[in-house]
Amino acid sequence: MKQTEPPSSTSTVVLIGRNSRGGWVAQEQNGLYGGLFINRAEAVRYALFENGHHPEAIITAPDAFELDMTQKPSADMTVSDAGPPLRRVA
Repeated sequence: MKQTEPPSSTSTVVLIGRNSRGGWVAQEQNGLYGGLFINRAEAVRYALFENGHHPEAIITAPDAFELDMTQKPSADMTVSDAGPPLRRVA
């Protein structure tokens, strides 16, 4: 069995899975960005684009996974840390 390395600190973990309505969801682990997609391939493509093309940092949710865009960035993330404004896709 081939061992894979855990995601590096520079890549962001993105969760993907199906929601209760059968759509595909991709969302960054802290809820900073995410979106709804018509198929798994598009959800994975989005996740790869957003996390810097690190397939090892994409996790498939085993159960129904709902997009939650109500989470706020952590208090220690300042405007200077964030760079350009964050993009939210819904």
